[in-house]
Parts: sequence; C-alpha cells; structure tokens
Amino acid sequence: MTAPEPVDGAPAGAIDAGRMGTPPMDTPPMDTARLDAVRRLESTALGSRSLQRLTDLTQRLLGTDAAAVSLAGDVETVVSGAGLPSGSLGRQVPLADSLCAVVLAAAPDALLAPSAARHPRLAGLPAVRGGAVGAYLAVPLAVFDGTAVGTLAVYSGAERVWADTDVALLRQLGDAVSSELQLAALSQEFEAHRLRFELAIDAAEIGSFDWDLATGRLVWDDRLVALFGYDRSTFDETIGAVMARCHPDDRERLTEALQSAIDTCGEYDAEFRIVLPTGETRWIQGRGRALADDHGVAVRLVGAGFDTTSQRHGEARVSRVLEVMRSAFFSLDRDWRFTYVNAEAERVLERDRDELLGGSVWDLFPAAVGSDFERNYRGAAATGEERVFEAYYPPPLAAWFEVRAWPGPDGLSVYFLDVTERREAEERARRSAARLTLVAEVTAGLSAALGGAGHEAVAMQRVAESVIPLLGDWVIVSLVDGDGRMRDVASWHRDPALRPAAARYAELRLASLGPTAPLMRALASGQMRIVDDVDAAVGRMLPPGEVSDVFRTLEPGSAITLPMAARGRTLGALSVYRAPDRTPVDQDDVATVRDLADRIALALDNSRLYEQQRGLAEGLQRSLLTAPPAPDHAEIVVRYKAAVEAAEVGGDWYDAFLQPSGATMVVIGDVVGHDTEAAAAMGQLRGMLRGIAYREGAGPAEVLSQLDAAIHGLDMGTMATAAIARVEQTPEERAAGSTRLRWSNAGHPPPLLLHPDGRVEELAGERAELMLGVDPSASRTDAVVTVTRGATLLLYTDGLVEGRDLPLDEGIARLRAAVAQLAEEPLAVLCDQVIERLRPEGLQDDVALVAVRLHREDRPRPAEAGPQRVPGRTPQR
Repeated sequence: MTAPEPVDGAPAGAIDAGRMGTPPMDTPPMDTARLDAVRRLESTALGSRSLQRLTDLTQRLLGTDAAAVSLAGDVETVVSGAGLPSGSLGRQVPLADSLCAVVLAAAPDALLAPSAARHPRLAGLPAVRGGAVGAYLAVPLAVFDGTAVGTLAVYSGAERVWADTDVALLRQLGDAVSSELQLAALSQEFEAHRLRFELAIDAAEIGSFDWDLATGRLVWDDRLVALFGYDRSTFDETIGAVMARCHPDDRERLTEALQSAIDTCGEYDAEFRIVLPTGETRWIQGRGRALADDHGVAVRLVGAGFDTTSQRHGEARVSRVLEVMRSAFFSLDRDWRFTYVNAEAERVLERDRDELLGGSVWDLFPAAVGSDFERNYRGAAATGEERVFEAYYPPPLAAWFEVRAWPGPDGLSVYFLDVTERREAEERARRSAARLTLVAEVTAGLSAALGGAGHEAVAMQRVAESVIPLLGDWVIVSLVDGDGRMRDVASWHRDPALRPAAARYAELRLASLGPTAPLMRALASGQMRIVDDVDAAVGRMLPPGEVSDVFRTLEPGSAITLPMAARGRTLGALSVYRAPDRTPVDQDDVATVRDLADRIALALDNSRLYEQQRGLAEGLQRSLLTAPPAPDHAEIVVRYKAAVEAAEVGGDWYDAFLQPSGATMVVIGDVVGHDTEAAAAMGQLRGMLRGIAYREGAGPAEVLSQLDAAIHGLDMGTMATAAIARVEQTPEERAAGSTRLRWSNAGHPPPLLLHPDGRVEELAGERAELMLGVDPSASRTDAVVTVTRGATLLLYTDGLVEGRDLPLDEGIARLRAAVAQLAEEPLAVLCDQVIERLRPEGLQDDVALVAVRLHREDRPRPAEAGPQRVPGRTPQR
C-alpha cells in the first residue's frame, strides 16, 4: 500500500490521518487481540526503568518538551514519560479524548502534526485545546504478532516542522520500546513458568496455574484442566471454575488460604477436595506463591497441583515463547556454560546453537574477558541483583549491545539487543548538535570581537580555539592584509604541551612553503583542499632546520585547507589538521568547515568595510565642524562624538562665532536622518545660519525664522531641530559683572544653564516651538536671562540624553545631576565627563555639545596703542 502524500511539511513515510479524504474512525477497533495484548503488558510496563530510559532518550534526541509511551485498551494509559506534569504516569484517558487512539487508527503509519491546533483529527482533543500540545509526532507500537497496542509520542508546546530524520529516529526508538514491552511481558511469563516449574518439582510433578490478580485471569496448564474435569472450551479461566469444582465443605478453607497468601504476599498451601461432573471426588494438593509489585502489593499468584506432565508442558511453552522473541536471549549455568540460546541470539552472536551449547562464554567470546560484560555478569551472579548496561564487543561482532543479566538458582539469564544503529544515531546527533553550536558560537564571537585595529588577530585566535578539538587536533588561521600580504595570525592545539610548537610553526611555515603547497594552491584557486597525507604533501618540501623539526613534532596526519573569501575577495585561509590516529574529515566536517570559513570571511569583510566607512564618515562629519572662537569674556568648548554602532554620516552639528557687535553666537542642531543627504543638509543649514546670524542685530528667534523661510524657499525638503543662544553685554553690564543670554529653541532639547552657586536651570519656554522645515510661518520667540560671571551654558544634541535604553526625560534629569556634580571642574573636563557618565557603554547616536563659561573675572583691555576692537570682540590678527 502506498502511503498518502505528506502534508504541512510532513516527511515522507508519515501521514496526517485527518487529510486522507475520508476521516478515519474516532477510535481504533476494539479487537480482542489488542485488548488481551494490552492486559499482558500493563502490569510490567508501568514504572519500568528500561522504558523510562528509552523515553528519556527519545525526548533528548528529538529535543522536544515531552515524550510518552501509552497503551490503549479500554482507555489510554500513560506508562512511561519524560517532561510530563507530575502525576501523569498511570493516568487514564478515555479513548474519545485520546491522542493515542488517533495514532492507532492510522497504524502502521506514523502520525505527525507540525501544528496540532490546525490538525483536523487532533485540534478538538483536550490536550491540544488546552495548549499543552502544539506540535505532535507519534509512531504505533506493535508486539507479539504485530498487534498495535499503543504509541511512542513526542510533543512540544510550540509549533514545529518535523524532519524526515525525526520520523526515522522515532521509528527506530519505537522498535526498541516495542521490544522492551514484549520482553518485559515475556520475562514475567518466563519467571512465572520457572516458578511453576520449581513448585511442580517440589510437589512431585503436578500441574501449574497462574492467577493474574489485576485482570482476574486464571491460567491452567492442560494437565490441571483435565485434573479438574474441564476441557479448554468449558474452562473459563476464572477462580470461579475452581470454586465450582471445590467440595462445599472445603470452599471456606480454600478461600482463606488463597486470601492469606494474597494479603501477606506469601506462600499458598492447601489440601482440598474437588467433585468432578461424573460425581468422582479427588483430593488436590495446591501450593503457590504470591508475587508483589514495586509497592509490595500482590499482583499475581502462581502455583501448582499434582500432575507429572506439567513440568514438560511449562518448559515447552517457555521455549516456544523465547524462540519467537525478536530479542536475543541465552542462559548460562554456574560454570558459565551456555544452557540455552534462542534463534535471535544465534543470529546476533553469529554462531549456531550446537557450537554454543555446553561451551564456556569466556572461551567462545574471549574479548568479553576483562570487559564490562565480565564485570557485570560476575557482579550479577555475586550480588544476586539484576545488571543492565551497554557495552561494545569488538570484531567479529563489532557492535554495541544493551544487556540485561539477571541471576537465578541455576545460573544467569541474559537478554540483549544490538543497539549499534541507535548509538551511531546518538553520536551523529551529538556531533551535529556540537557542529551547530560551534558555528553559532563562532558567529556570535566574531560579531563581538571584530572591529578596530588589532582586533582581527584576537578574533581569529578565538576562532582557532573554538574549532579544536571538534573539527581537528590543531589549526592555523591565516589572513591577507590590504596590501595582499598573507600572515598566520592564530593557532591552537588540543594538547597544551604542543601549543607552543603549533604557534612556532605558524610563525615559520609561510616563508618555507612553495607554490605547490596545499595552502598556496587553495588560495590561488579559491577551492578547498583536502590532504590525506600532510607529510607527503608538505613535510617533504620544508627545508631542513627549525621549521622541519617543529613540523615533525606536531605529527600531522590529514588536513583540510579552505580559503576564506567574501564578495570576490580572498581574505585568508583556515587550515585544520588531524593526527594520524584520527579518521580524515567526512562530509559533515567539510560542510561545517566550509560554513565557518564563509562566515568568518563575511564577518572580516564586513568589519573592514565598516571601519573604512566609519573613518570616512567621521572624517567628513568633522570636516564640516570648525573650532570655536576665543572671545575675551568667555571660554567655549565643543565636543563631537560619533556613534559606536553606525558608520553613516550623522546630522548633528554645532557652531560658535562672533557677530560684528562682539556678541557671541552659539548654535546646536540635529538634521533628521543619518545618511549623506542628512550630512549635505547639515552643511547647508550651518552655512546659511552663519550668513543670516552674522549680520548686525539679528537675534536668535529672527535667525531661526529666516532660516526656516530659506529651507522652504529653496525647497530643501529638510527638517531639523536647533537651539541658538547669544551672549550679550553692554559696557555697564560688563562693569557690573552681569551678562544677558538671549536664546530661542526650534524643537531641540532644552539648553542647561549652570549658575555660579551650583544651581542648574533648564532654558525652556512656556510651550515648545516647531522644528525647522515644518511651517515657515511659525512664530518664534526670544527669551532672555541675565547671569553673572562664572555661569556656564550647555547646548547638546539628543544622542546624549536619549536612546534605546534611556527615555528623554530621564536622560535630561541625569544630565542635570551630572552637571551639578561637575560644576567646579574645568569646562573641558565637565564636557568629557558628562558624555562618559551618561553613555558609559558607548554611544548609540552621534553627540554634539557646546559649552560656554563666562570668565569669573573681567579681563583687562589691551593698551590704547593696540588694535582697536569692538568691546567683547577678540582682535583680528
């Protein structure tokens, strides 16, 4: 039968039961075979440690929130789980609400749902509606004759696309779970048969019975059935059949004996009479023993009655069960000789039973001597406790085995599974996860380490240390400088004692390698080079001396060299070496090295381009900003800091100049945008503002109004914020030691005024005025404040007080506090410190800052013979 096409991203070989055209039944058919099989499994499956290990492994390998093994009889019962809420084990779910039932309806196919909430068969179930199951994947579990009895399922709370490998891995794990379920049931039956066999010997070869106290099923062998006067068609396998034959006078005594054994989990011993349908009365001697679960509660009563044929019957049945098992089984006597080997054990051990039976396990399998096999076998025999372990047996078997060995009166019984494929899958998954982690860590580390002169070597050293030992035993990283010269900048060895040798070889090798060396060929061709024998390819071309000696010390076996290229430029090479005792790189290793080389090259290229653009941007920005004047009445300090996270030209600008009257004009502004257009607009605005403001008598508000009109009239399409302050002083005010500050603000953060007494004042009007470039007819006003000598005016752009981590109001408050604390510092120190305190982690945006501090003492005017100047104006030279 051909499986339907997968849906919703489902891998091949799995189906979505709700999209097959005709919706399947809500629950799987309630056939007798499945119900009987589930009853046989439930008592041994719930709480099984082996099942729990498989469930934990399933959750770990598939990386899901939870994994569960469920059996579906009359209801769904969760018998093992990982990642489940407390109290989930043993929980029973009606089949109408059961995820397991949906899977069994689609058996033998797997059922997967990347989004359970959008799956037509799963969306209405309580576990999905409640949000516990977002993505779901399950396979049916088949035992005995192929009867589907339950599921192995994984799920996550969030949606997830299941890959082909997920389905294949879950099927493989499902086979292991099915074998474990079947083995547990068969092992329990085997133990019951063995006990019945021993009791039959003690009771002079009588018939045996097995009473399952959980299900009520009473199993008799044929001899006991005949002894009680039944045949298979008339014996209903209940305790009522015993009481129906029991003599009325003995029923109470028989009942008390049975109940006492059940209550005490002890032995049962009773002699009673039975009355056959013919009227004949017989005495039956019954002996038995109650078996308890992990909680000390009796779950089974096994025993025997007088019959000489029961022993042969029990042994034959156990043999038949063991022969059809899909798991390998053998038994050893106390002298470690094989006494039984089933057909699967013959196949796995690659020997006929005629060769095995009677032979010593240590002679037939000498590699087991001194291994985990011997330690655990002898440990189980010495302690009387079961041993469960995994171990590797070398060639000719060359396989990993999961082994369970439990001791008995006659020796050791051993069940084992070949888990080589599972172990290989685990190793592949581990290595795959490690490779992905390596790529992620290297990518993240490059982003943090690159940037700035000298950082490349540091970043490459981190790369070198990260790739070892996962991808090789030692590594050398080479970089090509801007002038085309190649240097080995980093090396690392897994053996700390050989790291100096690897570093020394990296210092010497380039000068000794010829054009045919793998590294040189890789760089010349731009293609990866895999070298199976490094000594033949490189060692023979090295000149005698130190470089050759160091090379021999490192003992390279194989290597892979891959150029690091990005945007058509070769930026370096990654050379990874392996020791001779390590296998050469496989396809997964090659893919990982190639991915790393591409990522390293791209990060290097981005870093170099970034530094070039950043240098150009900052140089252009600074070229547009000039040094402040030095008037005789005040000190002016300017600062411009470029953002650390951007390479674009910014729109922040400042200016300070003297009007013909001698008044000092200071300006701060910020053009909207961070690109070359913003820089061009900033240069235009700064030039126009200088031209407008230089003429005599123009106040701050008039300057902003005329600048706004020019923006509109010239159709510049630019918006900007700006704040202007003019320092004014008449001769009388100068004599009195006072100065006027006239200012106007077009949507810019408010300037701060630091008074000589340490008080900090925000220069803000009653209402905010529009930024430039919005409405040229907007009314603009001047404000005037009179200050005394020693006052400081601070104008700044929003990059200082606002960012992703700093709201504007909080930033201004922090700036005020910093200015107050730094009031007594020199003006240059104050400017540097406020930037450092408000942006200790680096600037997220450009910052421009202008500070004006009035001199505390009046400066003497020059002699009358000196050059004439307007009061307050620096003489021209």
